[in-house]
Amino acid sequence: MTNTSSWAFQYLLVAIVALFAGPILSKWPGAQSFPLMLFGLSSAHTIRLIIEGTGLTMLGFLSIRAFRQMPDNGRGFSFLRQLVLPVTTLLIVIVVDKTLKAVGQSMITQLGPARYNLTYAGLLTLSGIWITAAWLLNHDALNRFFSNPSPSTRRKETAAPTEEPDEVHPEEENGEDEPTMDLHAAPNGPPPMLGRYKVLKELGRGSMGVVYLGKDPTIQRFVAIKTMQLNEIDDTDKLQDVKARFFREAESTGRLAHPNIVTIFDAGEEHDLGYIAMELLQGTTLKDWSRKPNLMPFQKVLPILATVAEAMDYAHQQGVVHRDIKPANIMLTNDEVVKIMDFGIAKMATSSKTQTNIVMGTPTYMSPEQIAGKKVDGRSDIFSLAVVMFELLTGRPPFMADNVSALLFAIAHTPHPSLKAIRPDLPPAFKDVLDRALHKDPVHRYRRASEFALELRSCVDRLAA
Repeated sequence: MTNTSSWAFQYLLVAIVALFAGPILSKWPGAQSFPLMLFGLSSAHTIRLIIEGTGLTMLGFLSIRAFRQMPDNGRGFSFLRQLVLPVTTLLIVIVVDKTLKAVGQSMITQLGPARYNLTYAGLLTLSGIWITAAWLLNHDALNRFFSNPSPSTRRKETAAPTEEPDEVHPEEENGEDEPTMDLHAAPNGPPPMLGRYKVLKELGRGSMGVVYLGKDPTIQRFVAIKTMQLNEIDDTDKLQDVKARFFREAESTGRLAHPNIVTIFDAGEEHDLGYIAMELLQGTTLKDWSRKPNLMPFQKVLPILATVAEAMDYAHQQGVVHRDIKPANIMLTNDEVVKIMDFGIAKMATSSKTQTNIVMGTPTYMSPEQIAGKKVDGRSDIFSLAVVMFELLTGRPPFMADNVSALLFAIAHTPHPSLKAIRPDLPPAFKDVLDRALHKDPVHRYRRASEFALELRSCVDRLAA
């Protein structure tokens, strides 16, 4: 619900109608000649019953609509969202009591005055307890709403120097130096809250920016919160467009529901800081197994990569391309579950920039079409996963160079080294799979990641035979 003042006006108007319009109009001189009479009531009582019934119905509709549509932002909206249902319930109890006493004395007599009064008092008490509990549980959100400075003041306080576009740095000796964004963290440390999440500490810096450990106090769930500055654009129209694309991409990525893809729980904005709350994992990434002497046995590598390819295929069918597949974004949890991290994050980070033709991704794992700035699809992720496969099997990436320009040229034009020359102990079938997945032209790669996964599992089956 985007227009709070409009909703509040509607709610107040309907509440006034439900409370006062019925009694006033039922005493109108023309009410006695009203042609409709319901349940044996007089014309005046029928008018009152219709008006108050309509008012209560509209009031209930408005409150349910507000509860469903108001964002749970940890501030004013959260407070109103939790209070609207108990307050509406209290109003309904009061109006129904007034109506019954005016037009339904027979019902009160049948129930018994003492029993009716006891029931009414009980409903009032329960409604009051509900309101009190909702108020106490959400008063922190109300305090944050009133304690926060105005948006213009907040923008001045949190404004940071304009950030330079992401840069691609030369590969270090280990073959992997990932570009990151400096988000100019606040001098007093991490923010205390991001939306409804309590920020506990900084975990590190990822492809989007600062990563925090957070906790959802409502359900006591720990989450990883990735943040990104959204206030670096002076043009208001462009800023709104950036925010719209950021949240649209977060929404599409958040719809991914797959056991091997990290779950996104929520996305929001706080103090001009975009944030995404996602599943918190415990385990090790494949980066820990990408260098000698810590290489995994290839009998274990292939099933892991096949699982990754299957999860990638699911995402591609939902219209989501990863764009930054690399060992550091693939985790093997403590329970031996493969998880792909940061789906869609590269595109979200792109949406925060005003510059055009920015190449996102980690250089070593980018596809030739990414380097060329062309539109990418799932076949780009297949190329990146093939680079990961080559690295996990050999202990080095297929493309290496002394500087970034030479590295990007090698990826786009130079054939990858022979797998057989580096690992002569590997079955020949591995070479055929890699050659196709690492083809420079996406037309000659696997059409879908599921085909890549099928070939990998076929290699595993042949090894076991």
